[in-house]
Formats: sequence, structure tokens, C-alpha cells
Amino acid sequence: MELFADLLLIAIGAALVNNFVLTYFVGLCPFLGVSRRLDTAFGMGCAVTFVISVAALLSWTMTEFVLRPGAPLPNWVWSSLNPAAEAGQVDLSVLSYIVYIFVIASSVQLVEMYVRKFFPPLYKSFGVFLPLITTNCAILFACLEIMKHVVARDWGLAESLTLAIFGGVGFTIAIVLMAGIREELELCEVPESLRGAAITMIVAGILALAFMGFSGIGANVEKLLNP
Repeated sequence: MELFADLLLIAIGAALVNNFVLTYFVGLCPFLGVSRRLDTAFGMGCAVTFVISVAALLSWTMTEFVLRPGAPLPNWVWSSLNPAAEAGQVDLSVLSYIVYIFVIASSVQLVEMYVRKFFPPLYKSFGVFLPLITTNCAILFACLEIMKHVVARDWGLAESLTLAIFGGVGFTIAIVLMAGIREELELCEVPESLRGAAITMIVAGILALAFMGFSGIGANVEKLLNP
């Protein structure tokens, strides 16, 4: 029951309370660039959710077994190469950024090949933004959050995947909401000085304010699950 409560709190926090886009303001490039049409926005949300999930799985594995201080693999290699050396903790966390970027790039390449082969119209509509998922800081943000909790020995694989999947769901919710509003704005008479990026940023700010209304959900759910 305790694990379920923790997973539920992580899921609600990642999707709504601490939405990656509208709370931490990461992943704004595809959020603003691919939110002109609902179908394209939903496709981008699904692609980001898949990439962030695969990246989280691989980054948790690398952090747990290779990167964190005292990880088993580097310690075993070090003790094999230096059997006379004193036992200690090998810390490769300095390589985390390089490893995570490589993991994200590999995941994006997999998604790009799949979408190009099976969904050519969607691939064309994404344009340059699909390969730019590689530089989507929301995915790197999720990997770094997972690393922080894995190093502190707070989270296992279940918590890490929950954060990644529902962080992707939160990104999808945000970009679909933005796309729906922008489609409606095309039918409105927007003042000339606010057309384009200006009205888009204003709408994004209003959405961020709206999502602040979810800030009390986490505490209330925690009280409900742990009376």
C-alpha cells in the first residue's frame, strides 16, 4: 500500500502539480513550435512520452549499476584491476550528462525511424522538431531527477518509470491544451501587435497560472492515503 501511495503521488505530481512544461518551464521548444494543430501536438506528446520512458529506463539502469557512488560495476572493475588497492567507492556521476545525452539521442533515433516508416504524414508534419526531441530539456530534466533520487537511495525502478511516464503525460496534456487554444485563436480577431509569438506566450502564461490550482492536490491525496 505504501508503494502504491508513493507511485500515485509521483504520478499526480509529474502530470499536474509539478508539470514539467508549466511549472518547471522545460521542454518549451516543442511546446511552442508543434502546438499549432491538435493532431500534430498529440503525436508529439506521444513521441516525447515514449522517448522519456525509454530514456528513464536506461538512465536508471546506468545510474544504479554504473554512475552512482559505489555502483557495483565500476567497483568490480576497479577491484579486478587493482586487487591490492584499498576498498572504496568509485564515483562516475561526473559522466552523467554525457551518458544521459547519449541515451536520449539513441531513443530519439529509434522513434524517428519508427515514425518515418509507419507514419510518413506525421513525420513530415513534425519537421525539424522530431530530431530536436534530442535537445528537449524535459527529458534530460527527468533523467537528472531520477539520478538525484537514485543516488539518495530513495527510488527504485518503479518510481523512476512513474515519474517519466506521467511526466510525458503531463507534457501531452499541456501541448494538447495549447494546440486547442491556438486553433481557436485562429478564428478570433487578435490585435496585430499580439499575433504570433506574443499571444502564444500570453496563453502559455495563463495556462501556467491555471495549473497552479493543482498545487494542493498532492498534500490532500497524501493525507487521504496516509490518515
